[in-house]
Amino acid sequence: MLKLLGCLLLFCITQQTWAQKPVIRYNQLGYQPSGIKVAVFGSKTAITLKKFQLLDVFTKKVVYENTVGKPFGSYGPFSQTYRLDFSAYQKAGRYFLVCGEAKSDTLAIGNDVYKGTADFCLRYIRQQRSGFNPFLKDSCHTHDGYTLYGAQAGLPDSTHIDVTGGWHDASDYLQYSTTSANATYHLLMAARDFPTVFTDTKQANGLDGKNGLTDVLDEAKWGLDWLLKMHPQSNQIFNQLGDDRDHQGMRIPKEDSFYGKGFERPVYFCNGEPQQRGKFMNNTTGVASTAGKFTSAFALGSQMFANTNKDFSSTLSQKAYSALQLAKNKPGVAQTVSVRSPYIYAEDNYFDDIELASAALANIQQDGVTARFYENQGQSYAKREPITPWFGADTAKHYQWYPFINIGHYEMAKRSKTKPEDNAYLDFYQQGIEKVWAKAQMNAFYRGIPFIWCSNNLTVSFAMQCYWYRTLSKENAYAQLEQANVDWLFGCNPWGTSMVYGLPAHGDTPVDPHSAFTHLKNYPIDGGLVDGPVYTSIYKNLIGITLKDADEYADWQSDLAVYHDDYGDYSTNEPTMDGTASLVYLLAAKENESHSKMLPPVIEKSKPAVAVQAEKTKALPTAKERSTVVKKEPAIAKKQSVAPNITLGAINRGDTMERRVALVFTGHEFGDGGKAIAIALKQEKVKASFFFTGDFYRNRNFKTTIQTLKAAGHYLGPHSDKHLLYAPWEKRDSLLVSQEAFINDLDNNYNAMKAYGLSKRSSPYFLPPYEWYNDSIAAWTKEYGLQLVNYTPGTLSAADYTTPEMPNYRSSDTIYQTIINKAIDAPTAINGYILLLHIGTDPARKDKFYMLLPLLLQELTGMGYTFVRIDQLLGR
Repeated sequence: MLKLLGCLLLFCITQQTWAQKPVIRYNQLGYQPSGIKVAVFGSKTAITLKKFQLLDVFTKKVVYENTVGKPFGSYGPFSQTYRLDFSAYQKAGRYFLVCGEAKSDTLAIGNDVYKGTADFCLRYIRQQRSGFNPFLKDSCHTHDGYTLYGAQAGLPDSTHIDVTGGWHDASDYLQYSTTSANATYHLLMAARDFPTVFTDTKQANGLDGKNGLTDVLDEAKWGLDWLLKMHPQSNQIFNQLGDDRDHQGMRIPKEDSFYGKGFERPVYFCNGEPQQRGKFMNNTTGVASTAGKFTSAFALGSQMFANTNKDFSSTLSQKAYSALQLAKNKPGVAQTVSVRSPYIYAEDNYFDDIELASAALANIQQDGVTARFYENQGQSYAKREPITPWFGADTAKHYQWYPFINIGHYEMAKRSKTKPEDNAYLDFYQQGIEKVWAKAQMNAFYRGIPFIWCSNNLTVSFAMQCYWYRTLSKENAYAQLEQANVDWLFGCNPWGTSMVYGLPAHGDTPVDPHSAFTHLKNYPIDGGLVDGPVYTSIYKNLIGITLKDADEYADWQSDLAVYHDDYGDYSTNEPTMDGTASLVYLLAAKENESHSKMLPPVIEKSKPAVAVQAEKTKALPTAKERSTVVKKEPAIAKKQSVAPNITLGAINRGDTMERRVALVFTGHEFGDGGKAIAIALKQEKVKASFFFTGDFYRNRNFKTTIQTLKAAGHYLGPHSDKHLLYAPWEKRDSLLVSQEAFINDLDNNYNAMKAYGLSKRSSPYFLPPYEWYNDSIAAWTKEYGLQLVNYTPGTLSAADYTTPEMPNYRSSDTIYQTIINKAIDAPTAINGYILLLHIGTDPARKDKFYMLLPLLLQELTGMGYTFVRIDQLLGR
């Protein structure tokens, strides 16, 4: 018995030691010789490293050595992380990395690492076919379907309509027009943009054999054929086939009989009005989001089949126009139907869909005047949604902003005749990328994608946007960020696993996905992209999730996000058809690069290129326009001192003749942005000022933040002890405090500051609570020996604390734009500004402005502004 206990104890100690060992995460597919090559070191304990080595697998000799770069600190399960950049080494072969006590498995460098991967992922999409399924060599759902909600178009409920075909959406067998149309467009686009990548090994029905079309076009045509059935007449268009009654247990696809009308499934007419969502109704407002996607798929299909199938091309062209007319008749979004559960595709935007539809129609015009009409229409819609809304967001509803990338900008950018630096669509792309980069730069994985359902789909889409920006702009500013998102999908993530079933064959990939094919029959679902990690908070609140086996990734789960390779977790490990279609495009682009010399150049020992190009980010003006603004500043033969602005006894602006700004942060009960702000200021080499209440200084949760700010040389000052309101909001010249109460409160504020070595002498400026005061407060402050200061009006920066339920709520995008717009308004527009923000905000505000701080600093620095402490700005 004692021997057994001893063995168990040794096993537990061994397991614990193994779990604590540092690891190296890398792209298991491999790296292209002339491409960017980065792995990530992660340790569960604090550790300081200086270098890493790349060794040849066969000779065990060191072939490359480099420094690890800066420590990125904690992320997910890790306490310390580093980026290991070996891009400068370009010889093909098999290698492994060593860094500290961590050693990677074998990794590949070669021109062929992406070869065949796009065709491999097509296997999963082909396997998702409804009607005749070539993998099963059998048919299913051949009786679809009966109509609902279509009475206004002459289709009473339960009218039979032939909509057999298309693809099952995921591991369930529902079929959605929106995801199918988007997937079809991606496949057509891949065939158009990378024609030499794909092979012809399948017939039109998906069985083995050649038919003169590449397999990607065969698959795209399967999607187009079904979409034509879902838009049978000019006044008829359908949004969905089947509903969540499908979720009655896993089964191999067959003829379903539980929908109430034999083997027919319901097909939901797109009527532009709210439809069923469990016990409620969805938020449908129109038809445009669905009809716009039909139009773009039909238009591109017409273009791609113009030379091989003219009748089919003509039909697609006609359907493209009729679908667009439906979109214009009923602008708005069409959401999906759910009968039992609360989960739907809650699409909330359609401007991007009409922009893409317009661009696709412009591409098939023979007449220049008509083409310009559609171009102008696309431009109009592009301006209404310049940035895909989820970029930079922390969360979103399921498929709220779909597709996850604005393809219209890409198509419009290619049609634009302006130079890349003046191309508005590329500027829109860059603005979106910068929003993600503002978060990504904070961690070693360069991860800026929110961990929501289908986070892998978002990752693929974002990598595509970076790729399009790079190839169209001829700039490599975001090449490392782009590659980091590709690497994430194939193992360079905290879990060290690929997110694609069977890819690579030798790697750690999903083996127990939420799929009937694998769970019931052990059929491989080659090439299927699984949903990907979700926030731990989301996972814990989902309905009906129970892991079936022990969690092999338990050591790498964290309070941030979880991922399970377990059939029981439908939230992270279910493959999706549309996500895989997007991945087909991305992998085709990567394979195409290997023989087209499109890879960005590798520059050794340089900081990530993403940080270099920030001055070109276009909030509204181009870099050229900003430089023009700077040049317009009048030359001053002799520097003149200008008295600061004073309002009610408080200084609220410095010298307007100097291009200097004081960035000021206040804090009382919230400090969630402390770490991110400190990092941003350090990276951009900026000094700022912080005014905290006594409660903030005494809060042990904020101790590290305060010590870090003080050590970095930032100004720390008082903000009252209890964050008192000195005067009524509606009657500012009155008082709510006596002078004695005011003095006692301020004394207590300074008493709390003593713990950090701060005093009236070191901190002579006082910023009042709520930034609300009157001349009596100013006089009492002066009598106390301090100078009252306040922020400079003219931007919405101080509104970064507002929450969505407040009537004065302002989004971070809006705040950011007011600052930038003000800065470019005139040569001296924000000279001497005291720009006030908050170090933390109520959790109800998910849209944290401090995450945009790096971008703001880079933008204003690029315009010639210098950031100084408040005492430097005001000269005391």
